This record gives sequence, C-alpha cells and structure tokens, in this order.
Amino acid sequence: MLTVDDLRAEVEAGRVDTVLLAMTDMQGRLQGKRLAASHFLDDVLTHNAEGCNYLLAVDVDMNTVSGYAMSSWDRGYGDFVFKPDLSTLRMVPWQEGTALVMCDLEWEDGSPVLASPRGVLRRQLERLAERGWAAYAGTELEFIVFRDSYEEAFAKAYRDLRPANDYNVDYSLLGTARIEPLLRRIRNSMAGAGMRVESAKGECNYGQHEIAFRYADALATADGHAIYKNGAKEIAAQDGCSLTFMAKYNEREGNSCHIHFSLRGADDDGAVMAGDRRHHGYSELMEQFLAGQLACLRELTLFLAPNVNSYKRFAAGSFAPTAVAWGHDNRTCALRVVGHGHSLRLENRVPGGDVNPYLALAAIIAAGLHGVDKGLALEDEFTGNAYVADKPAVPRTLREARELFTGSEIARQAFGDEVVDHYTNMATVELDAYDAAVTDWERFRGFERL
Repeated sequence: MLTVDDLRAEVEAGRVDTVLLAMTDMQGRLQGKRLAASHFLDDVLTHNAEGCNYLLAVDVDMNTVSGYAMSSWDRGYGDFVFKPDLSTLRMVPWQEGTALVMCDLEWEDGSPVLASPRGVLRRQLERLAERGWAAYAGTELEFIVFRDSYEEAFAKAYRDLRPANDYNVDYSLLGTARIEPLLRRIRNSMAGAGMRVESAKGECNYGQHEIAFRYADALATADGHAIYKNGAKEIAAQDGCSLTFMAKYNEREGNSCHIHFSLRGADDDGAVMAGDRRHHGYSELMEQFLAGQLACLRELTLFLAPNVNSYKRFAAGSFAPTAVAWGHDNRTCALRVVGHGHSLRLENRVPGGDVNPYLALAAIIAAGLHGVDKGLALEDEFTGNAYVADKPAVPRTLREARELFTGSEIARQAFGDEVVDHYTNMATVELDAYDAAVTDWERFRGFERL
C-alpha cells in the first residue's frame, strides 16, 4: 500500500509512471482510466476526474440498454465524478511502473451515485457504524485454469479448452504443483498489491483452484476481491493461458465464492457475535443476525447470484446450496457457522465466482440488521443432509430472484427504491438477452431430430 508521499517519491525516482483510476461496475469489474502519474498527482488529487455515467447502465458487453433512470440517451449520457479513495492507493506488481487507486462515484453536485456498488456497501456499513459495529469479511474465490490463451479460447468459442489439470486435484499437492508457477506469481503479486495471502489449494473440477486471503474490513475485502479477479486474469494472460471465475463453466463443479462474515465493536474491536446463548456460544446479536439471513436470503439472492449462469450451480450434492438452512460446520446448508469466540462467523455459501462482492456484502448486512431490528428468533440448526431437507429453496432462476427482489419491502427499506429498481433492470436486461439467444443445447436437440 502507498501513501501519496510514497507515490510522489516513486514517481520522482522514475519507478512509477502510471496510475490506474478504478471504479467497480455492476458486474464487479474494474473500469476506469490509465493516468500519467504526474497528471494524477498534479490535477486529479485536487480536482478528481470524470467518466461517462453509462458505466453503470450497460450490459456485460458494454452495450447501451434501456430502463435505467440514471443514464440514457434522453439524459445525454453525461459524466459522473471519480473521487479517489486514497486509503486504497497501492502498487500493481504485475504491471510495470503502475499504481492503482479505487474511486467512489459522485454526481457533479457532490451527491453520491446511489447505485454504485461501492456506494451501496458503504451505506450498509454506515448503518452498522451507527450502532457501534464494524463488519469483517473474507471471500473465497474459485477459478478454472486453461492452457489456452484468452484469444485462443475466444476463437474456439470456449469449446474444447484444455484444463490445467486432467483430474480432480482437491487438496492435491501434486496437482497444484503442475501450475504452481502461475499460482505462485498470482499469490506474490497480490501480496505486493497490499493483500494478505493465506493459501492456495486445488479444487474438484478439472483445472480448478482457489487462492485464499486473510479477512479484512468489509470494504477493503470487496476492493481486494475486485482487484484480485482483474489481476489474476491479467497475470494468466501474460503467461499465455486463461482462467475463468464464471459460476458454472460446465456440468462439473462450479466456481464458488463463499463469504465469511463477522461483526466487531467499532470502538474496542471486540467480538460481538460470541456469547452464552444456547447455540454453540452465540450472543443474542449473533442469533438475530443469523435469523435475518434466513428470513431475507430468498428476497436478496439477486445480490448474491446476479447472472443467469449463477443458478446453474445450485444442484444437490454439488457443495453449492439448494436449501435455505443453517448448520454448524455443515456444508450442505446455505448458511454455515464456523469458529468460536473472536473467530465466530457465518459463511454464506450461495455466491459463485461471478458475484459482485460489494452487493453481496451489502445484502448480508441488510439481512442481518433486519433480523436485529425485528428481534427475530433463530430456528434450531439443521443437522444432516440439507439437500433432502423440507426447507425453503434457494431461488432456482434469475427470473425468480428478480421477482423476489423487486417485490421485497426489506430490500427497498435497506437500499432504497432507486437501487432496487436499478438492479431489477440489470436482471431484466440479462434475461432478455438470454431469452433471445439460440444455444448449442437447442441446436443439438433440434437440428435433425425435431
């Protein structure tokens, strides 16, 4: 991590010449500008920068689409302000002479852009701070590595790609050794960008791996998550291969993003989830917060699973959840509780590797505060196989999740109508595109036989 004085010294010494000015879009991707470092120091530090407000009103292909109140042809596609958050300033070791800073988004009058993912999370963190609490989180992202470059994969229409491993390498040291040069470079590069790397391990799908980072305050975790995803792809491309975080690449195991979440007292950094209640030493706050997760999960799933493909993960026996249930160290449940004392935390197992971390963390906080405000009682933990439980189901499709989200009074109270309507439209745009597509599945089934 860098201070402004550190950056100035690096620029004067000729070691840094570029600053990436980055925001996170609705899909959780880094967007922004590559600035001359001198321009950043001389002008942007004082006067900020601007970018087209269509960055929060396009689809995944960057096509302009209708239905967004904040940005349209009728409104002229003007700018919003990129305001650097200097606490995020850091080196980018995998790019020569480059630093990066994350931005908050404002309108020209200084008011916040409410639908900005980083802003959505900030407002939920403010709600916690009003009660004297702070959120800590860790995100566990899985990805699949292929020997093909991104250009080769595109030319092959992403078919018949060569995975980095030809068999299940879950926890296999031999299997991970096959691509340790890439994994090591990603780990060390992220450490050089200010993140605390803990481990790397193989996973179940062919070529599937996970790199884990130490938990941090929720905003820093979300920033690190977005930077890591972008950086891992850049590093893979530099090594002539590719990797994907998409939730369900094929019919085998999908890429998950389990989110570990805990609360502490904002002032004394003390644990507030541990206590002497009957559930494994939970506090009343922990019980109510967890009960809120159960009560709100279906209505807020859109913030946890934002794409059509996200819902392909939710299959019995896949380690991805299908039931809205909680259990202590039970990986068949949507909500798993682990740890004790200061390490007591909930794990939300719904998100996949395609999740926007800012929105997911905002949903977890909003659900927990709903449980606290309503004084919800926590049901008994589920033991056994939740895949066969008589429990409410995690939404099966993006269409179902969209309807639950847009009709949710809980979502509208927590995030506001503008945010709910904005992300409802995002889901509608994706569904319209999916409904219009003709897939390989349809051709194989129908070309000759129908």
